[in-house]
Amino acid sequence: MKLYLKYLSIHLRSQMQYKASFFLTLLGQFVLSFSVFLGIYFMFGRFNRVEGFTYEEVLICFAIMLTAFSIAECFARGFDTFSTILGNGEFDRVMVRPRNEIFQVLATKVDLSRFGRLLQAFIIFLYAIPAGNITWTLDKVVTLLLMIGSGVVVFSCLFLVYAALCFFTTEGLEFMNIFTDGGREFGKYPFSIYGSGVLKFFTYVIPLALFQYYPFLYLVGKSDNRLYMFYPLLALLFVLPCLALWRFGVKHFKSTGS
Repeated sequence: MKLYLKYLSIHLRSQMQYKASFFLTLLGQFVLSFSVFLGIYFMFGRFNRVEGFTYEEVLICFAIMLTAFSIAECFARGFDTFSTILGNGEFDRVMVRPRNEIFQVLATKVDLSRFGRLLQAFIIFLYAIPAGNITWTLDKVVTLLLMIGSGVVVFSCLFLVYAALCFFTTEGLEFMNIFTDGGREFGKYPFSIYGSGVLKFFTYVIPLALFQYYPFLYLVGKSDNRLYMFYPLLALLFVLPCLALWRFGVKHFKSTGS
């Protein structure tokens, strides 16, 4: 952890060398996700409810997904640029160092400008939580924290899968954006509104619904099943196949020899 904080300090100082560029990029991230918020706003300007969910409830759902994705994208950005690391031979040096490969790839890139999205999520929370008519007990607070924490892990694992596939394709496969950026976009509404097929896919294949939909039902009082609050912990099992794919890729990695 001490070494990672050292890397983080280096990235922070580096990005602060061009403060105007950094804050403009941060503002751009805020505005980009603000357009998604406007879509929700205008939707509920026409309809009072979507599949039984109110405007405030959907805003909480959107803020949870945006928070998880923003944190994951900020700190797992190294996986998103892994094809460059692989293509220029940098991974050869990673392999001969005594530190874990995943740690080193994570430390290569930290994009703090992604906090622009996180700021918007925080503002939405400030409005939606008091207006959502949720009785905030300790278990509801724990549910919210589990949803966000598990979401960060799942999105980070999706970035890890994107990087692991580069071992076999060299270049990153853009279809993975369906599950990262696409998952964030889908997740602005509870997954049930897209139909049972989509809900099952995001439950049993890519476990976004395990930290978004089911605990959200308990959070907003749509279900009394207390077990739903622990479903985000089940989503953490997604780490195992993702790590297995990464290790399989590392095992079959062939050095550039240069």
